[in-house]
Amino acid sequence: MGPFHVTERRKFGRAGWSTSLAGFGSVALGNMGKVMTTDTARSLIRHAWDYGVRLFDTAPMYGHGLAEYRLADELMDRDRNDYALITKVGRTLHPAPKGTFDTGPWLETPPMRMEYDYSYDGVMRQVEDSLQRMGTDRFDALLVHDTDRWTHGNQYLQRFHDAVNGAFKALQALRDQKVVSAIGIGVNETDICIAAANAADIDCVLIAGTYNLLDQQADNHLLPLCRERGIAVINGRIFGSGILATGTQPNARFNYAPASADIMAKVRPIEDVCRSYNVPLGAVAAQFAAAHPAITNICMGAGSLEQQNQNYSWLEQDIPSELWNQLTAEGLLDPNVPTPALTYKSSTPARKST
Repeated sequence: MGPFHVTERRKFGRAGWSTSLAGFGSVALGNMGKVMTTDTARSLIRHAWDYGVRLFDTAPMYGHGLAEYRLADELMDRDRNDYALITKVGRTLHPAPKGTFDTGPWLETPPMRMEYDYSYDGVMRQVEDSLQRMGTDRFDALLVHDTDRWTHGNQYLQRFHDAVNGAFKALQALRDQKVVSAIGIGVNETDICIAAANAADIDCVLIAGTYNLLDQQADNHLLPLCRERGIAVINGRIFGSGILATGTQPNARFNYAPASADIMAKVRPIEDVCRSYNVPLGAVAAQFAAAHPAITNICMGAGSLEQQNQNYSWLEQDIPSELWNQLTAEGLLDPNVPTPALTYKSSTPARKST
């Protein structure tokens, strides 16, 4: 057994509670690019629970409310004190006839169009709506969602300014009212997280795609800052949205698009090292994402029970220290980033192939 366990408890920064190392990411529940049946959604949530996952992350964006509904449906009968529930703000859902609005990558959504709104009043409405959709009286964390270049292009600074003057103040008021215990931001870029930490009294950040085997930019400034201030870090998109789980197969995906030749070229030598130790690339990706001392939780999504079970087994698999050392020695990992090799020695190392 490796150094990590799905059920391992980690302190959620300064918020005063702890949660499982593995989190449940609910993007797939919103029918992103592929329709998921209600039975499959229920079985995924139930399986995660049975495995010991106790943090569930969602957002109104995911399927225009569908992911929130589906999580609520399965978690409704659970003791609310037994799990952490996170959702996000920045988009208001408005009832609208199907076919009258663009659903983007989300398929077969409820009849709800989305509108960006980072204002104080807008966020108060969004949280009230999410409380209703999810049948709960509180959230454990609320995150300002997507005030970044990825989402808004050259308008991102205005969106962030709107959030500083509206959304974050609303979340602070809700924290004071005990509607939520932790507030923060969930974006695709580290400098926005740092700006949020300097502009508002936040407790947590959700980073997406900025700390994994292919990209460790979050370790340059953000992760040290979070450790210094006691800000919890949820690490998302740890498989790069696909390629770090599937490897360099012809249809490999990276950041929700077909993987480029450059990305494929970066992954192949990492694959080669993994193969030489008979260790799956996905196991190395999962454990690397969990090894940094600033990381509180790794949020993993899945579209099937097989995929979800694989994610959990990868996190708990034994990996020899020599593999991590070789990745560093070959320049495939920054020598300054933490790896599991720094914190444990494998008791039963995998046999290196000849």
